[in-house]
Amino acid sequence: MRIAFVNTLFKLAKKDSRIILLTADLGYSVFEEFQEKLPDQFLNVGIAEQNMTGVAAGMAIEGMKPFIYSIVPFATMRNFEQIRNDICYQNLNVKIVGVGAGFSYGPYGHTHHGLEDVAILRPLPNMTIFTPGDPVETSLVTTEAVKMQGPAYIRLGRAGEPVVHTVAPQFKVGKGIVLQKGKKVALIAMSTMLASTIEVAKKLKEKNLTPTIVSIPTIKPFDNELILDIFKSHEYIYSLEEHFAVGGLGSAVAEAVVTSNVSFKKYHMFAAPDKFSKVIGDQRYMRNDNGLSVDQILKKIISDTS
Repeated sequence: MRIAFVNTLFKLAKKDSRIILLTADLGYSVFEEFQEKLPDQFLNVGIAEQNMTGVAAGMAIEGMKPFIYSIVPFATMRNFEQIRNDICYQNLNVKIVGVGAGFSYGPYGHTHHGLEDVAILRPLPNMTIFTPGDPVETSLVTTEAVKMQGPAYIRLGRAGEPVVHTVAPQFKVGKGIVLQKGKKVALIAMSTMLASTIEVAKKLKEKNLTPTIVSIPTIKPFDNELILDIFKSHEYIYSLEEHFAVGGLGSAVAEAVVTSNVSFKKYHMFAAPDKFSKVIGDQRYMRNDNGLSVDQILKKIISDTS
């Protein structure tokens, strides 16, 4: 995803000198061309995320379009006060890019896991939150982020996420994307869990159960209308996210449902449990330890629907 982001932003920045990419001493092996060909539009502030956020706010006041980039915890937590006061309170045109969503940086330990970012940023007024599920969606949200005014957060995986969309889907801020229409079961995926959701759907189809698949590339604003339609037309609904259950996709779905008069049979959130992981491993290992592997998800759905 981060390669798709950088390539898209570079293409757009060549046409718009107001686009500025700021990094907190990260992005080696992906920013070199951007830095070499657009040196006046690239700034490495060093390991100083709070300062980077303030600098970006000042640039936005002067009419520039700054994008600040770091690993998820450092892009959203270390500098939260600056995001809240310098950017959102003033409704400035700053885009925050967090790389390494969920367990993408699994071997680095919990300090580098990105499991709270959506929950932290969702309450902030004026903030738009993009949660693309593959490189194609990443390119779409990056393009939209450049066009739109105001604060936004783009949540990315680390690298190597598979392309899910063979054709670029229609994208609109605040709207979900229906990849497949099915019956009885619906799978609602956010961010880095989209590819796993596709795998689960394929295995369910082998058991003569074709689920509806929905991707949520924007979690704020949230597509309440689509979610309510899903609950009205399906018996079993599942949200899948590489994020803590509190404040993420599952919470957004639950909020949409409980504030309506929709009745439903079964809703289950697949999300990271409310605990700090005591093990270290790659993304696949960490997902398995936290109940988010394809086999664990499949087992639960088959048990519910049998």
